Amino acid sequence: MTVDVDRSAPAAGTSAAVRRGRRARHRRHAMASIVLGALLLALVCTALMVGNTFYGPGEVIQVILGRPVPGASFTVGELRLPRTVLAVLAGAAFGIAGVTFQTMLRNPLASPDIIGISEGASAAAVFGIIVLSADGPVVGLLALGGALVTAFAIYLLSVRGGFAGTRLILIGIGVAAMLQSVVSYVLSRAAQWDIQTAMQWLTGSLNNASWERVTPLAIVLLVVLPVLLAQSGALGMLRLGDDSAAGLGVRVDATRALFIVGAVALLAFATAATGPIAFVAFMAGPIAARITGPGAALLVPSALVGAVLVLAGDLIGQFALGSRYPVGVITGVLGAPYLIYLLIRINRQGASL
Repeated sequence: MTVDVDRSAPAAGTSAAVRRGRRARHRRHAMASIVLGALLLALVCTALMVGNTFYGPGEVIQVILGRPVPGASFTVGELRLPRTVLAVLAGAAFGIAGVTFQTMLRNPLASPDIIGISEGASAAAVFGIIVLSADGPVVGLLALGGALVTAFAIYLLSVRGGFAGTRLILIGIGVAAMLQSVVSYVLSRAAQWDIQTAMQWLTGSLNNASWERVTPLAIVLLVVLPVLLAQSGALGMLRLGDDSAAGLGVRVDATRALFIVGAVALLAFATAATGPIAFVAFMAGPIAARITGPGAALLVPSALVGAVLVLAGDLIGQFALGSRYPVGVITGVLGAPYLIYLLIRINRQGASL
C-alpha cells in the first residue's frame, strides 16, 4: 500500500512565513519613517515659532505664504526660516552620506567624519580663511574642493591590490590625522581675528544661515537623492560582499563609484553650507538601523534622523543651556559617547549596521 504525501505543504508554509516577515519589515519601516517625519515636523514648527519673540502658528503660516506680518515677516521669514531649512537639508545630506559609506563598506565606523573626508573640507576652508584671506562663498568652494580631493585620494590609495573596506577605513583615519595636523599648524600661524573666524567655521554652525547657502545644497539634494534612491537595492546587495553582489547582477565597481560620488557631493555641499557638524553622518545610519530593524532600506530613515539630530541640536544649543552654543558643539557632545559605545559593541559582536 502506498501513501501519498503532500510535499508542497511545508514549502507553502515557508513561503507564507517569508511573506509575513517581509510585510512586517515593511510595516515597521513605514511606521518608523512616519514617526521620524512627525518628529521632524514638530521640531520645524518649534524652530519657527520659538525665539526671543514667540509667533503663533497662524503668523508663521502667513509668513510662509508670503503675506506681510509685522515683526514676523523679518524674524521668521529672514532669520528662522532659512536657518530651519538649512538645518533640515544639511542634516539629511549628512545622514545620507554617512549611511551610504557605512552600508557600502559594511562597517558603522566608515563615516565621512571618521575616515577623513570632513577633515579635507575643514583643512581647505581653514587654509582659505587664514592663508588666502578668503570669506563667504569662496570658503564654501574651497571646502567643497577639499572634500572631493580627499575622498578621491583615499579611494585611490585603498584600491591598490583590490578594493578593501577595512583598508579604506584605516587609510582614511590616517589621512584624517594628517589633515588635523595641517589645520593645527595653520591655526598656530594665524592672527587672533582669523583664528576666531576659522574656529567658528570648524565648529559647525547655522548662525550664518541664508537663502544663498540653502539654494546650492537644495539643488544637489534634488539631483543626487533620486539617483541614490533608484539604486538603493544595489547598495543593499553590497552589504553581502562584492562576490555575492556581483553574483546577483550588481555592477560592483560602477555602483560603488556612483554612491561614493553622490555621498561625497552631499557631504561637501552640506559642509560648505554649515561647516562640519560633528558626528551627524556617523550617528544617523546606526540610529536609523535600530529604529527600522534589520534588512530595511536606510537612506530615507537616515536622512530623517540626520535632520532631526541637527535641528534638535540647534534648538538645544540656542535655548536649553542658558547660553548659546553652535550646533556642532551639541552633536559633538552626543556623538563622542556614542562612538565609544559603538566601538565596544563592534568589539563584542562584529562590525555591521
